[in-house]
Amino acid sequence: MDAAAPPRLDPDPPSGRFQRFRRRLDFLYHADHPTAVRFQGWIAIVDLVVIAFFVMAPVLEEKRYFLWLDYSLAALLLLDFSARALAAPSLKAWARRPVIWVDALILLTLLLPAMFFNVGFLRILRLWTLSRKDVLWRPLRRRGWQKWEEAGRAVINLLTCLFLATGFIYTAFVREGSGIEGYIDALYFTVATMTTTGFGDVTLPGPAGKLTSVVIMIVGISLFVRLAQTVFRPYKVFFRCPACALERHEPDAVHCKACGHILAIPDAGGD
Repeated sequence: MDAAAPPRLDPDPPSGRFQRFRRRLDFLYHADHPTAVRFQGWIAIVDLVVIAFFVMAPVLEEKRYFLWLDYSLAALLLLDFSARALAAPSLKAWARRPVIWVDALILLTLLLPAMFFNVGFLRILRLWTLSRKDVLWRPLRRRGWQKWEEAGRAVINLLTCLFLATGFIYTAFVREGSGIEGYIDALYFTVATMTTTGFGDVTLPGPAGKLTSVVIMIVGISLFVRLAQTVFRPYKVFFRCPACALERHEPDAVHCKACGHILAIPDAGGD
């Protein structure tokens, strides 16, 4: 009697192809290889186009082609969102990240613009989520320009706050007789308030307007101070102390100023 023939194995089972596809996405989204960096760069360019649309949305919303642009960008962001979910090693850990919550909210405002019209100004938070991507800062780190990375993050935080406040004011306060007739007026008021210039030619009506102005002034001053600190404070290198995890040290530091552990900071000027 002949021995039973061994079972034939699928040389390329569906689960295996799916896992390879996930690994490929993980490589493209997270690796430091030139191919992956190019891919991440193109994704960042798409993000910038999307952010430009968000900034211009209050001006374009009356145009006939606005919804076409809205849904086209929604499809693009949904594809990117799904790909990042597949690329994540742990879906649960990925879903707990605040950046993902922000992106999910932005996606909802694009998929359901009529339902989420009043919170559409939150879309500019995409600028903040873009600043969390390493592809923007990796070239600066390679050249030892971490100081400019901090300054760049501070500028992005300031711009995000500026356009977020402008969008809120445009949505909540622009109406006939309010003194703010359009998006330009809202932007002008926000800049004047954040810089504490206070020309007084444009003001927000009622107690809610005054409270909004107070919040914008406090947040604006804080962000301007943060930006000034990153630009003008003494330069420090980024080197993680193996004992206490302090990351900022003077370039010639021998001991960690927090715990006294001996450091071995590489010489950035050496070959």
